[in-house]
Amino acid sequence: MSERKVLTKYYPPDFDPSLLTRTKGPKREGPKLQPVRLMAPFSMKCISCGEFIYKGRKFNARKEITDEKYYAITIFRFYIRCTRCSAEIAFKTDPKNMDYTCERGAKRNFEPWREAKLAEETEEERLDRLQREEEERDPMKELEAKTHDAKTEMAVADALDEIRTRNARMQRAEGQDRSEVDVNDQPDEEREREEREDAAAARRAFERIGETEEIVIEEEPVIEEEGPLKLGMDFIEDTMVVEQKPKMPPPSFARTIKKKKDFGAALGIKKKAPLV
Repeated sequence: MSERKVLTKYYPPDFDPSLLTRTKGPKREGPKLQPVRLMAPFSMKCISCGEFIYKGRKFNARKEITDEKYYAITIFRFYIRCTRCSAEIAFKTDPKNMDYTCERGAKRNFEPWREAKLAEETEEERLDRLQREEEERDPMKELEAKTHDAKTEMAVADALDEIRTRNARMQRAEGQDRSEVDVNDQPDEEREREEREDAAAARRAFERIGETEEIVIEEEPVIEEEGPLKLGMDFIEDTMVVEQKPKMPPPSFARTIKKKKDFGAALGIKKKAPLV
């Protein structure tokens, strides 16, 4: 252990550095492996010993770059060892479902949310389904269906027009019947109205005759008196003068001083007379 920390090493007297040659070992065949530190992406059970490995446990793994690709995304494979029996477990990335796929050495535990997600239709599956439906679609059948729909709509529109025309004709017939009934009832109403007008005119005539009768009233002769009474009456008539309204003075804008009210007198307080 002490040799590990020294700065210089021991070289024997017969050491010949020229005898040391640099040799290259054979290249490793197969994909390149890179040691990485990762956590288990899902909970799993080892097939060899039945050990459960929970999600998030850390491992020293080897990363392998595979030739598989999803569109332009590279797929990676990882190798780990079981914590109990050291059996090799391999899993790889799944960009399509944004998850990981267990390949060998272990079995993935059941996850309800994952089953529901896998049951849903992905975008790629939906595009494939639409493409298949478009390929299976027959343009002639679609044209026939459109023609049939157009004919049905035209037949429905014609039937509606016919119903509206029949209803309008029935309404006009009912209106004519009502007008005939009104015409038949009109002479009776006019006759009654004329009779009422004649009765009112006769009543007014009789009232007018009663008002125009002359009523003769005998007027007593007026005796003119002479003497002091007549003189007094003449004097009164002469002295009667029509009162004329006095003319209003022009408005004045001069300031007027109001007299102050004596509040003391209202309260019963009497002021003493000044001595001087």
